[in-house]
Amino acid sequence: MPTPPGPSRAVPQDRNYDSDSDSSASDPLDLTADAGWEDVEPDTLDDMVVSLFSDKEFPNVQSMQDDCKEHFNFDLVRVRKEFDLDFLGTIKLVNYIRTQVRDGNSKPDVSSSALFEDEKYLKPVLEDDALLYNLDDILADGSEDAENASTSEPTGARRIQDLEVELERLRGEFAEYKMIVKRNLDKELGDAAVASGTAESSNRGYQQAESGYFTSYSHNSIHETMLKDAVRTDAYRDFIYDNKSLFKDKVVLDVGCGTGILSMFCAKAGAKMVIAVDNSDIIDKAKEIVYTNGLGDIVKCIRGKIEEVQLPVPKVDIIISEWMGYCLLFEAMFDSIIWARDHYLAPDGLLVPSHATLEIAPISDPDLIDSSITFWKSVYGFDMSNMLLNIHDEAMVRSTKASTVVAKSSTFLKLPLHTITVEELSFIKDFSVTLSEDIDALDGWAVWFDIFFMPSNKSIVPDDVVPSDMKKQGIVAFTTGPDGPETHWQQGVFLINREKKAGKPLKKGQVITGQIEYRKKDEKSRCLDVKIQWDATELETGVQEWSLS
Repeated sequence: MPTPPGPSRAVPQDRNYDSDSDSSASDPLDLTADAGWEDVEPDTLDDMVVSLFSDKEFPNVQSMQDDCKEHFNFDLVRVRKEFDLDFLGTIKLVNYIRTQVRDGNSKPDVSSSALFEDEKYLKPVLEDDALLYNLDDILADGSEDAENASTSEPTGARRIQDLEVELERLRGEFAEYKMIVKRNLDKELGDAAVASGTAESSNRGYQQAESGYFTSYSHNSIHETMLKDAVRTDAYRDFIYDNKSLFKDKVVLDVGCGTGILSMFCAKAGAKMVIAVDNSDIIDKAKEIVYTNGLGDIVKCIRGKIEEVQLPVPKVDIIISEWMGYCLLFEAMFDSIIWARDHYLAPDGLLVPSHATLEIAPISDPDLIDSSITFWKSVYGFDMSNMLLNIHDEAMVRSTKASTVVAKSSTFLKLPLHTITVEELSFIKDFSVTLSEDIDALDGWAVWFDIFFMPSNKSIVPDDVVPSDMKKQGIVAFTTGPDGPETHWQQGVFLINREKKAGKPLKKGQVITGQIEYRKKDEKSRCLDVKIQWDATELETGVQEWSLS
């Protein structure tokens, strides 16, 4: 996928959560210094309470609440009661509103509790937020007991006892909140105790690469490209709508949901719940899109990596994802699908899509050689041959003309997605092709993939089948090869370096055997190294390696 650079977003610096403070003296969530605080008058605060909608400060929660109702038409107690929020739910609501206001939205949408159910809203927006310390005032004001209490109820010792019990409960919940925030901060900050030197530098580089990868998916352009790829989007839509019985009343997990288009397809097909997970900022737009289309009660959007988020259910019936990269495995996103499959998919569950195959074919394309290689030898009469340095080390992604593919492709890997393992995604596979025409020289190799949507985890894709054959049988499938409609994946093109050894003419019927190797650049990398070795007896032999990055 293309990875355009992402914009930075300025965040106000006047009130920030201080994640570097570990001492009890400065930790706003530390409870050890709170002994005896139950003796303080309820309306007496050490810190002023900041309004939810402005920088205005108030001496207590009640006066802040009254101002919010009067000037901003917002009743925190009413919203808490409407959604039956517990202590942690109320904290999420407060931090959600503060986040929205901080980002310029003076009228946050509170039409559904799903808008602020993400655990990221447990992280305080303001340093030393006095409102969070005194939520017991809000909870007490909104309690059913307070509303329905008889005027004759004892107000002496029994009332004190009830308040002590309530206080102990709130202290326990606040302690739980502190632990949750600490856990989330630990995830954000990562392991600060990485050894040092090379290990530390490698980890930092990995974190930067990961950040850049997910940032690239926060921009409209990449999602516009994918949504306008009718081959891709129509295939998912057709499978879902043609098989509504598979989705009816099911729980679906959409990994890498992007704009949420697949999640909404599933919701429209009758899914009971769709959990949409994405680790880029696009998730915020996806939430808005979901609610705009009236599907907020079905589609639950969660920000984070699938390996790190906590789903609201232990198992799902279906996992759907558009995870495919260039040459299928570039980006290494399928690793995450396998992880989700092994941790969340029910034993009889379904992966959508269900199968994939990888194809390789020889190409002979003098025009491509002229435009990509020969071009540099005379640019407006100037020799720019130095631009050719290492040019053959990188694979190209482009649409290959079907006329330049000079043999029927060879399937070198089948991926039954329900059973394949991460270890099997690094491999060396044999292939064999037979030239369908005479050629002046072998110029390189084209690699692409085919995708199949089978209706059962027991389904099998027959050998040597092509998507067009499956479509005749009513099976949804598509190819990214040069003999089908163009897709945004195009094909991977691996040009042979002819600087030292010129290509020779080959005849129709010539058999070329070989091996192709896929391996990650390193363990955590999303980049891919591809090595191809080929042999056409004494006429043409070679071995070369390319990077896809």
